[in-house]
Amino acid sequence: MSTSHGDLVAARIYEADETGEPNGGNEVACMFNPFEYTVSKTNTYAEKPKNRSNAPAMDFKKAGAQTLKLTLFFDTYEKKSDVSKITSQLWKFMQPKEAKADPDKKEPPRVAFRWGVFRFASVITNMTQKFTLFLKDGTPVRAKVDVTFTQHNDIEDYKRQNPTSGGDRILRVWQVIRGDRLDTIADSVYGDAAKWRMIAEYNDLDNPLALRTGQRILIPQEES
Repeated sequence: MSTSHGDLVAARIYEADETGEPNGGNEVACMFNPFEYTVSKTNTYAEKPKNRSNAPAMDFKKAGAQTLKLTLFFDTYEKKSDVSKITSQLWKFMQPKEAKADPDKKEPPRVAFRWGVFRFASVITNMTQKFTLFLKDGTPVRAKVDVTFTQHNDIEDYKRQNPTSGGDRILRVWQVIRGDRLDTIADSVYGDAAKWRMIAEYNDLDNPLALRTGQRILIPQEES
């Protein structure tokens, strides 16, 4: 349930299922919406020697997870109440609990950060809490919390799979840059340029030469 401050809808963090929707678990509404947030992603490459060139060839190794970083503020000075009673709810998002798939395994809950049209399905990998204002008796009444969310599922990248298709064959998503062709993408992913047809068929590409810069195409797993 969304909480509003005046006419502003509050950002919220909640326990989520694999699609990023609330699962009925813990939920915290932000007292003050963030001033900004940062989403980043790092891919790993290895440099390969390249004769007669000042720049080395880059060999793609793996795609990294997206991370979301933001700072949240909480203030209970006017109420003269302990702000840590509110911020302590955030720590529950990092406390391991029994995994549904394996009762003998414990893991932190999956969560989502949602604000307006933006939703980020993730786990919280880092959280730092700093108290900055206190009452005369030492009760904390103002806090700043830095949170890092790490993606576990890019809910915007993947097509819905046909239930009869036998499972998910997606290896990853490739974002087209200027100069990309299906044969060069296939060579980078599979080490075999001839497998461009597999990518074209999987993405229903009528013209495999007409890739658009910024276009996302699904890279299927090789059939065993």
